[in-house]
Amino acid sequence: MLDSFGNHRRRYGSRRLLTELQEQGFAVGRHQLRRLMQVEGLRAIQPRSFIPRTTDSNHSGPFSPNLLLEEDFPTAPGKVLVGDITYIPLAGSEWGYLAAWMDLFSRKIKGWSVADNMEEVLVHSALRKAISSSHLTRGSIVHSDRGGQYVGKAFRQTLADHQFRQSMSRADDPYDNAFMESCWSRLKAELFENGVFRSLDDARTELFDYIECYYNRKRRHSSLGNISPEQFEENYYLTLNQNLPT
Repeated sequence: MLDSFGNHRRRYGSRRLLTELQEQGFAVGRHQLRRLMQVEGLRAIQPRSFIPRTTDSNHSGPFSPNLLLEEDFPTAPGKVLVGDITYIPLAGSEWGYLAAWMDLFSRKIKGWSVADNMEEVLVHSALRKAISSSHLTRGSIVHSDRGGQYVGKAFRQTLADHQFRQSMSRADDPYDNAFMESCWSRLKAELFENGVFRSLDDARTELFDYIECYYNRKRRHSSLGNISPEQFEENYYLTLNQNLPT
């Protein structure tokens, strides 16, 4: 128990830790595990409550409708990407910015980028990475808030080149992008707990370790049946291949 709790850097509460221990062959119940954690003084990091924020949409670019309101929840990878930008605290009261695109089906971060500003190139760079690592096809939905970065010429040209459909949250309704807001809440709680990063390069290194090595590959999600995004996708393709005609 202590080893597993430490390996996940206090990011697992009793529910995820229980799944971890049971997969390792330990016969333990959740109530028993809770008591043991209390005895050892083990408390998982708790994310802050989700606080809606309003995106600065004071720009002249055209807005796209929220296509997610019209679509069923995706049943395969590559159907819907959701994206957003968040702040990264740096030493000296400075700020960096992280943009990411998440596959809504698997919750896997498909592309991300870090910069000292939040101009169009930040979200565009992250999108290009997502395209190269995703099974996106013509008609895939790319959803974001109504920020000016998402109406830039280069960004929208990339969407047009791939025949993706652009989708945006409704005005003053951040809950329309709640999946990314939830992702940011967890990331900040688990990665920013100790304060600020020394530099943008330091932040980029830590974010790579968290996103690529931990969040995508190891971190269990209750919405995915307590497995990681990568394992969830692998299970999908394994099932798909098993059902192919021989």
